[in-house]
Amino acid sequence: MSNTLNKTYKELAIPYFNEVFNIIDRTLLKLNIPYYLVGVSAVALELLKKGVKPSRGTKDIDFAIMIGSLAEFEQVVIDLKAAGFNKVKAPWTLYHPEYNVAIDLLPFGQIEENDTVNFHERNIDLHFLGFKEVLQHATTIAIEEKIAHIPPLQGMIILKLIAWNDRPEDRDNDLKDILLIIKEYFDFNSDEIYEFYFDTFPDEFDKIIVAARVLGRKSAEIIHTSDKVKKRVLEVLQNNTVHPEKSPIAERWARENDWTIEYAVSILNHFKLGITETLKQ
Repeated sequence: MSNTLNKTYKELAIPYFNEVFNIIDRTLLKLNIPYYLVGVSAVALELLKKGVKPSRGTKDIDFAIMIGSLAEFEQVVIDLKAAGFNKVKAPWTLYHPEYNVAIDLLPFGQIEENDTVNFHERNIDLHFLGFKEVLQHATTIAIEEKIAHIPPLQGMIILKLIAWNDRPEDRDNDLKDILLIIKEYFDFNSDEIYEFYFDTFPDEFDKIIVAARVLGRKSAEIIHTSDKVKKRVLEVLQNNTVHPEKSPIAERWARENDWTIEYAVSILNHFKLGITETLKQ
């Protein structure tokens, strides 16, 4: 699926995105390595298609790269260092001092073992559960003269839900990004929702609730191919809905949006309902 985005890099609210993206694109094309833009910049690109401005700026840009070995990953690092990047503490992160931009290179594919990549230099494991499944559904967006490959919005929710659950202390913005997608999705995709998902409308119309259920259905189309991913996503949702008063997701959403805990949990429940009713078909 391809879309043309008549927007500028400045509208992404990511300083020097153009310069950094050009370096990554040139380097990985030379090495014949497929890559995808993930994280908040991918969310911003997808929402920009319908004119939704980024909710927050970032100096970090995340790329998922499909590689077969740690040696191949190390060659990418060597080439990026030659292009002006420096290594920092985390072995998957590089920093460009001229542009003051950090990038995360998230390797997945044959390099993974049990959905994990081990970086021997610091004996660090990085988990990539869901990447293969989500990125099989990636779309392409043309922005200015470049093509960006990004996950669909429902795929971003899956990746961010898993990433937050793995490292909640380090993934503070994931819950905010997930809710941003759900809040904007009805207006973003209203024509399709009215045509194909009218049965998701509750007696008292609420576009956030409808969007959550539709995104759940679309998420099920991704996670049904992997028992591991399906189990993890449903576990996270179950843990955050079975006892509402103990749900960190609902607590965060309720506090930041002046909602009741019950309403925040209902969003999660409708997302879960969309998944489970689709998996049963």
